[in-house]
Amino acid sequence: MSNTQYDYDLLVIGAGSGGVRASRMSASFGAKVAVVEDRYMGGTCVNVGCVPKKLYMYASQFYNAFKDSQGFGWKTEVPDFDWPTLRDNKVKEISRLNSVYDNMLGGAGVEVIRGRGRFVDAHTVDVNGQHYTAERIMIATGTWPYVPEFPGSEHAITSNEIFDLAHFPKRLLVVGGGYIAVEFAGIFNGLGAKTTQLYRGPLFLRGFDQDIRKFAAQEIAASGVDLRFNCNIRSIEKLADGSLCATLEDGSQIEADTILYATGRRPHIQDLGFDRINVELNSDGTIKVDENFQTSENSIYALGDITGGMELTPVALAEGTAFANTQYNNQPTQVDYDTIPTAVFCQPNIGTCGLSEQQAQEKYGDIAVFESSFRAMKHTIGGRQERTYMKLIVDSNSDRVVGIHMVGDDAGEIMQGMAIAMKAGATKAIFDSTIGIHPSAAEEFVTMRTPRD
Repeated sequence: MSNTQYDYDLLVIGAGSGGVRASRMSASFGAKVAVVEDRYMGGTCVNVGCVPKKLYMYASQFYNAFKDSQGFGWKTEVPDFDWPTLRDNKVKEISRLNSVYDNMLGGAGVEVIRGRGRFVDAHTVDVNGQHYTAERIMIATGTWPYVPEFPGSEHAITSNEIFDLAHFPKRLLVVGGGYIAVEFAGIFNGLGAKTTQLYRGPLFLRGFDQDIRKFAAQEIAASGVDLRFNCNIRSIEKLADGSLCATLEDGSQIEADTILYATGRRPHIQDLGFDRINVELNSDGTIKVDENFQTSENSIYALGDITGGMELTPVALAEGTAFANTQYNNQPTQVDYDTIPTAVFCQPNIGTCGLSEQQAQEKYGDIAVFESSFRAMKHTIGGRQERTYMKLIVDSNSDRVVGIHMVGDDAGEIMQGMAIAMKAGATKAIFDSTIGIHPSAAEEFVTMRTPRD
């Protein structure tokens, strides 16, 4: 297959989820492939994203588990939490995963080139002064956390640094209202930090179903996070004892040991040599691509977060698979972006798939909404007041379930199975005729019989 005109058939810049999948599968189909990486194997997800975040979320749940256990007869007090143990064990696990990615690429016959890749032209990339040519070049460099500039903004940290703090912050201020902000507020609240979350809008998690947003806000506030909406920071000052004082736009102040800015991410394309290629960008700075991930420069492709779609690891993986099949396996493949399930690993978890109620109303007009709110069986003896909320949205004309949403324990785990049912086109009648697993929270999804007025 290899084109002798070039060093490689495919050169991928970025060894994150999408880049690794595209390169590994392309190589398995006979392409000569190299990956250029200047930081760490596995990208954001493995190193400073989903993997360490989920490990920290598990750690944060033990506080409630210890307290709940007392109602079940365990004579135990909540023990002290040791931040360095969690942090250092996380480092070991990430190192192991970095090696797994290295071995995975090596085993697939993909050459790994260490260093910063910069375009020389549409078929050539410079790495450490050496030029590499390829018939196709893939940009898979993802996004990078962004902190807006304001007086004292240099004192804030991002999700890149939060995992490896030298000292555990007894007081944490989180700024932002998306997945990352909500998840870290829950994590550090669970680990014992006095946690405050600010968001400039009236309610966080924009884009999610309105009922889910409201219910999650109630439960998160009840768990101990000090939620403050319609708030923003004007300036940050470092105090003599090393702590930070944030002055808000209304003039009030909050003191904290650490201030985490989770206010968005931007395409990680600085210093890539874009002035030497003809790659068109979208208005938000992401790379414009067609349905086959091709940019306006025919030989250059891009996928994953950098293209402005859903910033989810499984989406980047699906795109990498589709690219490899299309280009090197003679199987033109396009990713279906409908009914992609997602979870927010806050406390309690959020799981969602399909349309929000507002989206369904706009698309179908005549819809039926089924919902249920209850206190999970586990908490009746454990003593926790936390509640679970579930919601089904049905297109009345076809009876198809077009939206499924949940706030509660294991929402992410439950939503995966629900997504399969939605993908298969399950109707409400099919849900109703499915026998539930008892006793479980998930059975509630097949026992909701009466639509909301």
